[in-house]
Amino acid sequence: MKRNSYYWRKLHSLLGVIPLGGFILVHVSINFQAFERGPEGFATYVHFINSLPLKPLLEIVGIYLPILFHAIYGLYMAFQSNLNAGQYKYERNWAFTLQRITGVLTFIFVFWHFFNTRLQIYLGNITHEELGSTMHHIAVNPVYFILYVIGVLSAVFHFSNGLWAFLISWGVTVSPRSQKISSTICLGVFVLVSLLFILSLVAFTGDEFL
Repeated sequence: MKRNSYYWRKLHSLLGVIPLGGFILVHVSINFQAFERGPEGFATYVHFINSLPLKPLLEIVGIYLPILFHAIYGLYMAFQSNLNAGQYKYERNWAFTLQRITGVLTFIFVFWHFFNTRLQIYLGNITHEELGSTMHHIAVNPVYFILYVIGVLSAVFHFSNGLWAFLISWGVTVSPRSQKISSTICLGVFVLVSLLFILSLVAFTGDEFL
């Protein structure tokens, strides 16, 4: 049983970085076009992504199934974990605790965001061209804006801190020095990606997205 648990955890860790980490980076690069190039730039990138060959298959295999497994097994681990794990140093213990908490918050946020955007496209309520307008109506609502910021920060922290743990569990960073360096890099990833997402969200408040 423990042996099976080891492999499930390895798979969970791997999927959190590949492909889900890649999905976060692609997602932020598309959204940032709203800040950098406005509605036209955002619409161009959305059109490009949705014109990729075999896109439905790529979404199912590369996004939806990995997200479902990572989320469900992650929630299982979160509720099985001892959040006051005293064997870690103070800052690592807090990171461990936040990893579990942000995992739950991210799961809720991703489902909510999917419902507001992608699911509405599947149901025929909006088109890809109306995604910018949809995000505008979300971003100009102060409560939704704050909830989106919390959701984004949770998701990006969960990814960047998970990346740090991934490098250790897969034997990439073994020595204390390499782990300290990767911790600094992952913190930089958290700050940079969070900033890009928040700037994108601010851009969507502009009336030009109506």
